[in-house]
Amino acid sequence: MGGMSPLLPRGNRRDRRDRDERGDRGRTTSGRAAVPPAERTVTLIGKPGCHLCDDARRVIEEVCAETGASWEERDITQDAELHRLYWEQIPVVLVDGAQHDFWRVDPARLRRALGA
Repeated sequence: MGGMSPLLPRGNRRDRRDRDERGDRGRTTSGRAAVPPAERTVTLIGKPGCHLCDDARRVIEEVCAETGASWEERDITQDAELHRLYWEQIPVVLVDGAQHDFWRVDPARLRRALGA
């Protein structure tokens, strides 16, 4: 997992540009562009040997398989910045780079976050 690029915070220039290039696919009630689940990315931040991380992984795999969203896993033991940010909260789940959940992952809540 070493060599992965750091996560970008929501609202950065690249994120805004990507939304602008996708065009208007409808707007959510917050005015943000609605993104189809297949274009969403879920990130699991955890570490080896963490039973809560194993539980979160199972939920994420299931929900992403249902919705078509992609997912990735990041290991805090391989990334000092992720360790500094999240070591007390793992597993942490991000949706498109924004923190969604920690410790336990509710499958229904994750589906809603993915727009499914």
